[in-house]
Amino acid sequence: MASIFTKIVNGEIPSYKVAETEEFYAFLDINPNAEGHTLCIPKKEVDKIWDLDEALYNRLMTFSRKVALAIESVVPCKRVGMSVIGLEVPHVHVHLIPLNKMADATFQSKVTLEKEAFEALSQKITRAYLASNK
Repeated sequence: MASIFTKIVNGEIPSYKVAETEEFYAFLDINPNAEGHTLCIPKKEVDKIWDLDEALYNRLMTFSRKVALAIESVVPCKRVGMSVIGLEVPHVHVHLIPLNKMADATFQSKVTLEKEAFEALSQKITRAYLASNK
């Protein structure tokens, strides 16, 4: 059975996309720790990050770095943190979280955004991503 992330990649479930390549997809987390919290995933469904072959792993990190730089350019934060946990969804995903305080990285406190805020934010990050990756 396809993971929820595979369904997002296939367009079966909507998402707030911020970046996409042939191999990877990045979208806003709908239950974010902080405004701009983004997930980067390989389109290929793999359960655990260490199960990725080394080349795909390295390309995922390169993609995630580019997305993180785009986030950092449009979301006010001290830095963009990265976390890979993978317990919630059996599909590799990298959390990119704009950090202003340690609590932003704990997955205990969440922020609430309206649909319009998600849409505006995803468009800002997408523009920054595209501008820096020409």
